[in-house]
Amino acid sequence: MSKIKEVLRLKYLNQLSNRQIQTMTGVSRNSVANYAKTYIALDTNLDDLLALSEEDLTKLFSGDKPVIHSTKKLALIHPDWNEVKEELSKKSMTRALLYEEYKEKDPNLYSYSQFNRYYAKYIKTLNPSMRQLHYSGDKLFIDYSGLTMPIVNQRTGEVTKAQIFVCVLGASGYTFVHATPSQSTKHFIESHVSAFNFYGGLPNILVPDNLKAAVISHKKGVVRLNDSYADMGHHYNVAIEPARPYKPQDKSKVELGVKAIQRWILLKLRHHTFFSVDQLNQEINLLLDGYNNKIIRRLNKSRTALFEQLDKPNLHPLRANNYIFKEFKTATVGIDYHVELEGSGYSVPYIHLGKKVEVSYSSTSVIISLNAEVIAHHPRLSQAYHDSTLLEHMPKEHQYQYEKWNPKRILTWANSIGASTTALMESIMEKRSHPTRGYKSCIAILSFSKTYGNSALESAAAVALEIKHYKVASIESMLKTKSYLRHNQHQSVNNTYMNEHENIRGSAYYARQSNTSKEVIES
Repeated sequence: MSKIKEVLRLKYLNQLSNRQIQTMTGVSRNSVANYAKTYIALDTNLDDLLALSEEDLTKLFSGDKPVIHSTKKLALIHPDWNEVKEELSKKSMTRALLYEEYKEKDPNLYSYSQFNRYYAKYIKTLNPSMRQLHYSGDKLFIDYSGLTMPIVNQRTGEVTKAQIFVCVLGASGYTFVHATPSQSTKHFIESHVSAFNFYGGLPNILVPDNLKAAVISHKKGVVRLNDSYADMGHHYNVAIEPARPYKPQDKSKVELGVKAIQRWILLKLRHHTFFSVDQLNQEINLLLDGYNNKIIRRLNKSRTALFEQLDKPNLHPLRANNYIFKEFKTATVGIDYHVELEGSGYSVPYIHLGKKVEVSYSSTSVIISLNAEVIAHHPRLSQAYHDSTLLEHMPKEHQYQYEKWNPKRILTWANSIGASTTALMESIMEKRSHPTRGYKSCIAILSFSKTYGNSALESAAAVALEIKHYKVASIESMLKTKSYLRHNQHQSVNNTYMNEHENIRGSAYYARQSNTSKEVIES
């Protein structure tokens, strides 16, 4: 996604601070502020801006930066900090908006930066356990339990370890637990989708630990997310702000949640034998309701009750469709205007030969993009070593060849040469299913009959089938050097050697021996 789009999305949809956006995108705070001021000056709907192309958006935001007027220092007047804290716990309320309201009431109020500093001092005067404030529906803290659960394969007896995904909502502490076969990105994202459905809504910010499934690098305050995980965030319009490395206090909520579910759920299941992850999840779900319904002494309420009161009303609505896991790679368009993916080829318009493209693929589709613009969209092929080619991606001469040639015409030509040639053509078309990449090889091989004759091509085809050589160059080499003759002679010599050597006893010898043995027994 475009840096500008990502900044605008995080700033105005997820309402993050400039510092948070700098950490998550690598864009400096000054640039974030300038993007925000340009957006305000444009007075345009955010959805319309996000729908623009990368090129148009860059042009729109590359104009002169708006002038920022300095604010003179005013008299020192404190607001009611208890009232400020109560207002800030409300959904979508920001310090900036609250400051502006106070400023309208009293023009002598000090600057916004001082307002933030004094509020931070006020927070430190509260009970230490309350210093990390969690707003309703704001953050979902995510981690894995260090304690795993054994899964026994009923057929082989092999024991594997199921990983335990845990996430906790900040305000209510409402907890979700999900077992998966591994901590891979695919399983990590599947657990997120299950969690969102469990909560019935979406938080504003995800706070995962720095595991490989989520974060590629987190250095010097700049985060680079795993492409698949970032794509999931875009799908659900949630911000992702990983905890700082070696700073467990950033995710203390889930750290406590992990310890609690180990005690109240996992250890209760320690004497059970599970034969599948699904079976384990069924038992976890039964105990999870009991854990969330336990009364918290100091609050005299359960996590379920707190969730219904605090978090649930303030979660964002779920998307109509669940996220489908995608993977991403960079590839180069080949000379046949196809991109290779796991042994199969997917076409792009031939004008993009040799260019670097971005490929995103799921179990059902393959999307190829260039400079953030989609240039090709294919259904995912279920069989390897097949190709998906669209007619409009071909040059005109290839389109003509596609319309002119078909399997029936190729096999008719091959039949006129011989059975081995026909079998070779069938094998080539089966392995390279698309005309441009399969028929082309067949036509080239059949054309050798005009140069070397039908008999030579038939002999070479028989050898090619035997040694499984299907490339045009290999068959042409056989025809040029007549190596197919040497191959046949070698086979003939081997057969003669095996049948006629004087040291080979043969079936007749053993028949005579059998008769002799019978005569000895009878006598």
